[in-house]
Amino acid sequence: MDTRTILLDVGGTFIKCSDGRQIPVPSSGSRMQIQQSLKDAVGPVEAVDAVGVAIPGPFDYREGIFLMKHKFASVYGCSFREIAGLQEDVSLKFMHDVNAVLAGALEMLDLGSSNCALVTLGTGLGFSYAVSGVVQCNQSLSPAYGLWNLPHNGGLLEDRISGRGIVSAYEQITGGSGLSAYDVARLAFSGDQAALDVYQGTGRLLGQVLAPLARKLELSAVLIGGQISKSLSLFVGPLEGELPGVAVVPSPEGAVFRGLKSMF
Repeated sequence: MDTRTILLDVGGTFIKCSDGRQIPVPSSGSRMQIQQSLKDAVGPVEAVDAVGVAIPGPFDYREGIFLMKHKFASVYGCSFREIAGLQEDVSLKFMHDVNAVLAGALEMLDLGSSNCALVTLGTGLGFSYAVSGVVQCNQSLSPAYGLWNLPHNGGLLEDRISGRGIVSAYEQITGGSGLSAYDVARLAFSGDQAALDVYQGTGRLLGQVLAPLARKLELSAVLIGGQISKSLSLFVGPLEGELPGVAVVPSPEGAVFRGLKSMF
């Protein structure tokens, strides 16, 4: 990869850069605000030969067009190249963020010939899988299969298996409010039984959802990424209990950038 290639992981709050910078981005802000964040992340355009971008969908990964309405709505239908101020001679490639993490993790963990899946747990619920080391995509280059919108208890699975799901479950038990998933995790680590029960219940439910997929896809490993993966020790036991014979492994730090690098 050329030394003048920059890799960006575009989230709803920050753009993480391969050089270690984190640029705030107001995904619900104006076009001008988003444009400034992208330009700050790219840096001086005359010093850039190529840019690799990991970004959630909906997004046109071939043409580089924003298609999200729940965030980045002010740049819906706009070209990333135009918004970021990149000239046509700059090589620009895009990958779904969950696919990028899985691609990088497969390489970093030497799982290149394996059937593996990745679950990302954070504000949402992401899922991607690889067959014989090849990340599987649909026609739009998003993950071939999703978990987030599976029906669950009159809502969606993401309503339960996500940061907000953890908070909601804990508040229903205790009547508390104003907490984050991180707060609930700290309580669990400090011995709060209700908090521990919520995390273990989350792991158990995730395992139950993954079990038929693990059998169908003959998975050897399930990787866990996202912010909530930092609390994996709280729920790995129940998760593994539902997935006999399948290794549950934390996704390595920096996997998203390794995945992006593979495109160049």
